[in-house]
Amino acid sequence: MSGEIRVGVSSCLLGEKVRYDGGHKHDRTITDILGRFFIFVPVCPEVESGLPVPREQMRLEGDPDNPRLVTIMTRADLTGRLQAYCRRKVNELERQPLSGFIFKSRSPCCALLPVEVISAAGNGRNRGLFAAAVTAHFPLLPVEDEERLNDPAIREDFMARVFAYNRIYMADH
Repeated sequence: MSGEIRVGVSSCLLGEKVRYDGGHKHDRTITDILGRFFIFVPVCPEVESGLPVPREQMRLEGDPDNPRLVTIMTRADLTGRLQAYCRRKVNELERQPLSGFIFKSRSPCCALLPVEVISAAGNGRNRGLFAAAVTAHFPLLPVEDEERLNDPAIREDFMARVFAYNRIYMADH
């Protein structure tokens, strides 16, 4: 393993053009500051589950405790596809091994902080489908939302948690 610390990150935050509109959300705090300490493992649930770039926008709908991933215009329900991907991917990530994960905020797949779930019974909130799967599968893994990493205190805390997790994890493996 040669002492490298691996952190998963939403691919668009590294400048990869994988977003629904064909763009990216390159975050220099991640690449320029955190990139000095960590090896990044890029993940894009939408592209890795077979969705094209560009693609139709999606949102979470239905029961906030068990939301569905639905395209906005054509109303295609992509929940099953993304859930199958999530099951495969968390098992694959076990073999990386990761010491942290940085998620793209406000994404129906990657949002760590709850996003709106549209419902006829009244809107609710939940994590994106992939973020929910990762945090459920790796409950002790340090995770953070990319927007919060712009705060130096939060960024320092995240880095400390990643270093500590890595030290403990590597001692066991």
